[in-house]
Amino acid sequence: MDCWKGAIGSNWIYPTVIICANGFFSTMRPSESFLTPYLSGPDKNLTIEQVTNQIFPVWTYSYLALLLPVFLITDYVRYKPVLLLQGISYIVTWLLLLFAHGVVAMQVMEFFYGMVTATEVAYYAYIYSVVSADRYQRVTSYCRSITLVAATVAAVLGQLLVSLAHVSYFHLNAITLTSVSLAFLCSFLLPMPQKSMFFHKKGVSETLPQPQKAVATLPSNGPSSCQQQDEDCAAADTGPAPQQQAEQPKPQNHMLRVLVQLSRDLRDCYSSRKLLYWSLWWALATAGFNQIVNYIQVLWDFRAPSHSSAVYNGAVEAIATFLGSATSMAVGYIKVDWDLSGELALGMFSAMDAGSLFLMYFTDNIWACYAGYLVFKACYMFLITIATFQIAVNLSMERYALMFGFNNFVALLIQTILTVIVVDTRGLGLDISTQFLIYGSYFAFIAGIFLTRSVYTIVSIKCRNASVAGEPTDH
Repeated sequence: MDCWKGAIGSNWIYPTVIICANGFFSTMRPSESFLTPYLSGPDKNLTIEQVTNQIFPVWTYSYLALLLPVFLITDYVRYKPVLLLQGISYIVTWLLLLFAHGVVAMQVMEFFYGMVTATEVAYYAYIYSVVSADRYQRVTSYCRSITLVAATVAAVLGQLLVSLAHVSYFHLNAITLTSVSLAFLCSFLLPMPQKSMFFHKKGVSETLPQPQKAVATLPSNGPSSCQQQDEDCAAADTGPAPQQQAEQPKPQNHMLRVLVQLSRDLRDCYSSRKLLYWSLWWALATAGFNQIVNYIQVLWDFRAPSHSSAVYNGAVEAIATFLGSATSMAVGYIKVDWDLSGELALGMFSAMDAGSLFLMYFTDNIWACYAGYLVFKACYMFLITIATFQIAVNLSMERYALMFGFNNFVALLIQTILTVIVVDTRGLGLDISTQFLIYGSYFAFIAGIFLTRSVYTIVSIKCRNASVAGEPTDH
């Protein structure tokens, strides 16, 4: 009992445990690997064309519409209310999946799932608001690891229940509803943060008992009077100084000032050519990756219809998640000068992604499609880990969060354009096989950009070195 009270009283253990529990239950969705067979099967009786061209695009549109306002609101309300909103959206999504019927009902379901994905930013941002900066690396590893474990467990569990226990897709969704409901309950147990990265910076320096920790956690322009002498802090408690009163703007002015600062930070971040190219790949590749993940089950069902073939979606997702985590971990042990070789790696592995997508288009063999997906996801996870590290190592936590959000917003904008042109019936409305030909060409285009850039960079460096080596002989 004393140990439990000590954990709750700790400034990082209790919220870390609860947010990890939230992440585990919200990611432990065994039915997700079988969404397309469920929608096109007897439970919902929808056609593949309806699922592909009318239902799935709604997720992309709603995600785009909600992402930017949710990103700002999340910081303003200090994360926990958004986590509660995410839990409600999860529950509504799976209630609709279980009991609603028809195209319109499933489109509404996709809207709420768009709300779920738009609010995911609160999951990682929350933990940074309740722990000190020296624990960021540890708690981030906990949060990311638990979601990978949950995704793997969910995929394996779903496959075992379908293949061995012959559990129906309806009951798989009932299990998922139970899991996301537990995640919602975990959100209630989270302590309310007293600070946030952008809108509530000052609150942290005023409420933390140790001012030095506040300085380490959030960068400031200079030390406050309270950080100089304890006597000054006591005086400040009796009433703010005139200068401090002048620094406390009205809420509307404060919000405007934060938005202006965010725009300046974005401009400064993207003024770095190195960060610009890593971000460009991030946005382009993430748009394509999300599109593939969103429609891969439709391709599998096209190659091997679920009503007449054994379905191994869960097993493939489990292996893909494991390979993704393994390649991500491998990045930490590779000693490479990414400033020199980064663009070459982006080009080469993007070319491998393109090749795996072309394989899925040209083959009718479901096992070849499975293998292509494994290669595709492993390459993407390898590169996105490198890109994340290269961007994060050059930025403060606040600017990294801002750049992370903006890169994902641009990615979603590109994904929406792809959806409108390629998938939506108001665009080309292509069949699923032809879509993957387009996606393969898209990644080939990305590979061409960065392979060309890498050749230019290598030639420039060689010319510069040759020029430097020849300088002594000219004098």
